[in-house]
Amino acid sequence: MKKSIKILLNVLFGLLIFILSYILCVYTMPLITSDKEAINGDDVEIFIQTNGVHTDIVMPAVSEFKDWTKDFPYSNTKANDSSLKLVAIGWGDKGFYLETPTWDQLKASTAIKAAFGISGSAIHATYYSNMKLSRTCKSIKLSKDQYLRLVKFIDNSLVKNKEGENSHIITQGLYGINDAFYDAKGRYSIFYSCNTWSNDALKSAGQKACLWTVLQSFIFEKYNEE
Repeated sequence: MKKSIKILLNVLFGLLIFILSYILCVYTMPLITSDKEAINGDDVEIFIQTNGVHTDIVMPAVSEFKDWTKDFPYSNTKANDSSLKLVAIGWGDKGFYLETPTWDQLKASTAIKAAFGISGSAIHATYYSNMKLSRTCKSIKLSKDQYLRLVKFIDNSLVKNKEGENSHIITQGLYGINDAFYDAKGRYSIFYSCNTWSNDALKSAGQKACLWTVLQSFIFEKYNEE
């Protein structure tokens, strides 16, 4: 009996140390900044935007360097509105994306699967007509080289079908009439969130970012300082 209690106490102590260490990392590692590369051109304007929880990378739907409408066809959205000139890309847990359009619909099982990387991931592509700059939407100018690195990062996050196209997820769990979901690589977890992905996307383009973060607030703090 005493041995069992000792084992239980050791497990609880180890769990407490893990939780405290995790919280410490969550609130200290983002304070270390991955510096922005020297400015060498402003060929493409992109945006980062947040809804207060999740971060998206927003880019021109079509530019001389990349046509995202071929990767994320307008026809995969309900509206099929080709007049929309911006596309927002976000990565996240597939179950969370498809089963939780609003927070009041969140299930404990979905949250647990997401936290421990049990389910797969998805890319959420949403078309917009414009962006309104604010503390939750920032403009970033990229050179051609920086933008192409960002394009490569996003493309490498997508799962291709047998035809070499992005694997479109057919679902009714859409957030509006201008969005669609696609299968993605990687797994969401308490160590790699949707915001970690966006932070890494910014790093790939040589932009200011956190050393590591799972929270959107730390990313935007760096851009709201400017």
